[in-house]
Amino acid sequence: MNSPDLSLPNAVSASDDVDADVHLREDKLSSEQVYRGHFLDVRRDQIGLPDGGTAQREYIVHPGAVMIVPLLDDGRLVVERQWRYPVERVMLEFPAGKLDAGESPWQCAIRELIEETGYRAAEWARAGILHNAVAYSTEGIEVWFARGLTLGERNLDVGEFVEVSIASAEELDELASRGELTDAKTLIGMLWLQNWRAGRWSLEWHPAP
Repeated sequence: MNSPDLSLPNAVSASDDVDADVHLREDKLSSEQVYRGHFLDVRRDQIGLPDGGTAQREYIVHPGAVMIVPLLDDGRLVVERQWRYPVERVMLEFPAGKLDAGESPWQCAIRELIEETGYRAAEWARAGILHNAVAYSTEGIEVWFARGLTLGERNLDVGEFVEVSIASAEELDELASRGELTDAKTLIGMLWLQNWRAGRWSLEWHPAP
């Protein structure tokens, strides 16, 4: 599958000078793997601080993930409800999932949308990437938009229980305002959607491969 060149510039750095942030940089001195699970890799590193001191950093190495904002022809959105064990509650979310080994983010987005919702998209657009836990995880979640949806069969993983729903952007906004929609990646997806529909942020659409 040939992905379009949708790379984004580094919006954080104010300079192309690689030494511009040297006064903030932390350097790895040593690294220890504390735990290795099915896909999480927990590390404990000794690092050198900008002032010459040392400290420890504990963090999770994550393979990366994608989230899809699926747009129906009438403007409504496909969302999911599923139980999230760590927070012991059902969460309302846009479809999402982690990358498999060797899988491109676009391939992952196509696969996850079909597996979890049954929808296939005629067009795709990459919005960008979000880092949802920079203090303790390497995880980056690519945000993709999908439209021209047609419904087919789902193919959930064994042990995966997902309820698919349809909601308008206004309904999701109301839930967020009441503190009932709290999933960070879904809130970021809504931010992208609102700015794109308002003409402030752009999306470059590509036909499905």
